[in-house]
Amino acid sequence: MVQADSLTVPVVAVVGPTAVGKSALGIAIARRFGGEVVSGDAYQFYRGMDVGTAKTPVAERGGIVHRLIDILEPDAPFSVADYQRLVRAEIAAVQASGQLPVLVGGSGLYVQAALYDYRFAGVGRDRTPDGFYDALSTFELHGLLATRHPALAETIEPENRRRILRMLEIAATASEEEIDRTSGKNPYYPDLVVVGLTMDRPALSARISARVDAMVAGGLVEEARRLYDRGIRGQAAAAIGYRELFAHFDGALSLPQAVEAIKVHTRQYAKRQMTWFRNRMNATWFTVDPDRFEECVARVLDHLEGRLGTR
Repeated sequence: MVQADSLTVPVVAVVGPTAVGKSALGIAIARRFGGEVVSGDAYQFYRGMDVGTAKTPVAERGGIVHRLIDILEPDAPFSVADYQRLVRAEIAAVQASGQLPVLVGGSGLYVQAALYDYRFAGVGRDRTPDGFYDALSTFELHGLLATRHPALAETIEPENRRRILRMLEIAATASEEEIDRTSGKNPYYPDLVVVGLTMDRPALSARISARVDAMVAGGLVEEARRLYDRGIRGQAAAAIGYRELFAHFDGALSLPQAVEAIKVHTRQYAKRQMTWFRNRMNATWFTVDPDRFEECVARVLDHLEGRLGTR
C-alpha cells in the first residue's frame, strides 16, 4: 500500500451543506488545475438513484472524470470502513496519474474518514465524545454501526434512528472494530486543502425548496417508485427523498406531505452538515451568493492558485 506521505500531489476537498453548489465548484477546480472529482457523498455510490441524490449528469461534467459514482447496487451494504479503503485507493490512483484529486461531498463522517487519520481498531470501551452522534444523519449512524458490528446493522431498518443509537451502545463493547476516537484530528494527506461553501440560511432554505421541486418535476417520484417496487429497503432507502416517498407509497403520507417532509428533512440535514464541518474540519470558508455564484467560484480559484500554483 502506498503511504499518503510519499505522494507529492495535493488533495483538494470541497465541503458544505446540500444545495450550496459543491458539485459545480468541484468541476471548476478540476478543470482549472487538471484534476478528477472523487465523490464524498454517501448515496451517489448507488445506481438508479440519480435524481434524488443530485448526481451531476454526464453531459454537465465538462469531460471531468467523476469517481465513486454508480459503483453499487442500491441493496448493497457499504460501511464507513469500506468507503475509507476505497476512496483512498481512488485518490492514490488520481495522484499517481499526476492529476489533482478533488473530493466533493457533504457526508461529514465519510469525508473526514477519507481525509483525516481515522483508524479502525479493536474496541475496549466506547470513546465516542459527547455530541458526536447528534451531528450525524441517520444514514451515517447506520453506516457507522455497519462498520462497528455488521451483524447488528443487518437487524435494523436504516431509518430507525432510536434503535440504531441503542445498537451503537451495544456495539461499543461487542464489535471487532470501530473508529478510534483518539484519531481523526490530523490530516491523512500532508498537502490537504479544504474549501468550505456556506450560504445565508434563508437563501439556502429557499434554494433547497426550489431544488426539491425541481427534483419532483425531474422524475424523483418515478425513480423512488422503481426502487420501491424492486423491494429496496436497505441503506439506500434511508436517503432523504426516498424514505419520505416510500412512506407515501405505503399510504402513510400524501404526495404533498411527502414533498414537504423532504424539504424539512433536507433543511435539518443541511444544518447538521454545517455543524459537522465547522467543528471537525479545518476549512477555508466562502459564502455563496446564489445570484452571483460565478463570483464565488472565481474567489475560490484565486485562493487555490495561491496554494497550488499553476499545474
